[in-house]
Amino acid sequence: MTNNCALCTTELTSMDTLLGANMLSDGNVLCNKCLNKVTDINEELLYNLNKFSIHDISKMLSKEKTEEVQAVMTADQNLPAMADYDSHQIPKEVYKRRHQKITKELESLHANLSIFTKGEIKELPYLISEYEQIIAITDAQFVNTLAAGILVATPLRLISLSKAMFGDAKINNYPNETIKAVSFVTDPRSPIIKLHLDERVVAFECFMDKDDAENFYDKIKGIYNHPKEQSPKQIDNVVNKGISSEEILNQLEKLGKLRENGILTDTEFAEQKKKLLEQLK
Repeated sequence: MTNNCALCTTELTSMDTLLGANMLSDGNVLCNKCLNKVTDINEELLYNLNKFSIHDISKMLSKEKTEEVQAVMTADQNLPAMADYDSHQIPKEVYKRRHQKITKELESLHANLSIFTKGEIKELPYLISEYEQIIAITDAQFVNTLAAGILVATPLRLISLSKAMFGDAKINNYPNETIKAVSFVTDPRSPIIKLHLDERVVAFECFMDKDDAENFYDKIKGIYNHPKEQSPKQIDNVVNKGISSEEILNQLEKLGKLRENGILTDTEFAEQKKKLLEQLK
């Protein structure tokens, strides 16, 4: 096997060749940076990389470059310019699929949300993929603020989301590894849920339905207040931008063992591997 990336020719590292997952059908190997680049062009490569050769990938890259040049030429002809692409937007079919999934999850949870959270619910498909499940949700807003919002729990993180009628969504992500504990302050009018992070405490006021807020807390307290080994599908949650290469390598090795033992499917492995490798950018 070659010691250099088939695209950029840089020397391959142990992380590039881990588990042989970056190998093409013709035996060539891609480094992780090139792998991320080509999977952004064609997502099928993410799941079936071993069905493509370096010739196939070179053709894809050539086509992508040609389309970019044509787009520039079109703009130079004073035709209507394409609207700026918002980084949180996704294709309509993906949004629809995610929205349907989230709707079913909220129904199964018997979510008791106020009418003021419609805007926040519409934003969720941009934030939560098909591989991440909502396990709890409630009305919640930062203390001492007027903007309404929601607090969402998944097996990987907590998300606070506030969407003003004519403003941008305000989103805060709290990955599991950053949350040391959660606490609940009882109040007959507006109880408070607190997230105890590494260096600060974030507090959310739940004034719409105190019982619903307490139910939300009951569902998440076991995750954060009784530390235990993460479940197999939580191991891959490495979203902290400051994580080291060594830690990412350890996570990749764990994912590989889970795939070998049949706990993770090839699709789940590929998806979560991509998330980890994005931290190297």
